[in-house]
Amino acid sequence: MFVKPFIASAFAAASLIGCQGASPADSLAQSVPKTTAAPPQAVSASRRTAITEAVARVAPAVVTVQTEVVERVPIDPFDMLFGRQSGERVGAGLGSGFITDPNGTIITNAHVVAGATRVSVAMRDGKTFPAKVLGVDEQNDLAVLKVDGKALPTAPLGNSDDIIIGEWAIAIGNPYGFLLGNSEPSVTAGVISATGRNLIGQAEGGGAYVDMIQTDASINPGNSGGPLVNADGVVIGVNASIYSPSGGSVGLGFAIPINRAKRVAEDLVAHGRLRQPWIGVKVQQPSGRDPRASLNAGVIVTSVVPGSPAAKAGIEAGDQIVRAGTRTLKNAFDWEAERLDLRVGEQLPMVIRRSSREINMNVQVSDLPEVSAPKVAVVKELELVTLTPAIRAERGIRSSKGAVVYNVSDRISNEVGIQKGDVIVRINRIPINTADDVKSALDTYAGRSAMRVVWEREGRIYYNDIVIQ
Repeated sequence: MFVKPFIASAFAAASLIGCQGASPADSLAQSVPKTTAAPPQAVSASRRTAITEAVARVAPAVVTVQTEVVERVPIDPFDMLFGRQSGERVGAGLGSGFITDPNGTIITNAHVVAGATRVSVAMRDGKTFPAKVLGVDEQNDLAVLKVDGKALPTAPLGNSDDIIIGEWAIAIGNPYGFLLGNSEPSVTAGVISATGRNLIGQAEGGGAYVDMIQTDASINPGNSGGPLVNADGVVIGVNASIYSPSGGSVGLGFAIPINRAKRVAEDLVAHGRLRQPWIGVKVQQPSGRDPRASLNAGVIVTSVVPGSPAAKAGIEAGDQIVRAGTRTLKNAFDWEAERLDLRVGEQLPMVIRRSSREINMNVQVSDLPEVSAPKVAVVKELELVTLTPAIRAERGIRSSKGAVVYNVSDRISNEVGIQKGDVIVRINRIPINTADDVKSALDTYAGRSAMRVVWEREGRIYYNDIVIQ
């Protein structure tokens, strides 16, 4: 409230002086004693740290991702009186990203650009480019954008396999976008708290995240898609989510390992689409009644797709996968983490336990063929009811929201794995709060690609990838 009068007074004084035949600059020079400007002081070496050097190296490549989303809304009866029938509203969204090559390839989160009808990117200096979405990977919560640019600043990418617990972690992004006044990225610092974290629950990006980097560097709304950087000034992760009861940062931030992000980005740039690594098995964790459950290792193969890479390698239903690649499997999350890191065309070394003996196998990773993914028509074969507090209490359901499977055909149950009494909690990154949400999500993704359906059964989380006809 005090700024505007000050500015107005300054302009009034300048005009008055000008009317007297002297320029404002001359008059001000006469009224203000001349002083000799002090030379700029050099920044002391003690102020230059690994953090400041890392930020100086990466921050120029960090961008603000701005989106427009057309949302369908109920038509206001008052608007109808004046002939307005649109029923649509344009919403704005903000996130972060970082440039990985000088020609304008940008990595961000899938949930940052979800449903966007228009995407643009603002540089550190405020210059804005229209952006094209090259592709989206819902399962990994990654997206790759492209802007037309030349000699753009780039963020050097590191190796997320050699992260050290306790080393410096620097999160760079644009929390709350331009509400902070400019397009300069914000910086927060902490340490690497843990690796290999699995997160299912309340997070900014929603959904399930597996094999994540955990940091106590503050990650706030709008930081999503920005880089997580180490003290060498290289990107080791893509900031994706926070775990917070309040919605603000409480020191539990999570980032997608950069090695996984590089695989996704390279596929999208090289092939124009995301190739889904696939070997053709369905797995589950051993139940408490299975004697193999006490070993706390491995997942059980429940079925093998005929003719799939797994079938060709000799994997059979009932086998226990105890090691895949360089990862020892302790639960189903470990298998999911390994699956997300696979690359089409690679050989996957595996250790299988069968009848108390271990067998070494190599499986050729293939692209997910849509013809082999379960194809379902759910409208007439799946009845759902919205999860209520009463149903939740009666059945001991852990999820607070979802759609309960009231009835399901044998065909859908066999192909997808869903059973009566299961609670569908998520489809890709769309949270399921009501039974109607399931139909909306299926309508959104039908015919596009394989989608992941996540459900709860007896307090445990299951999932399957399906294609809707």
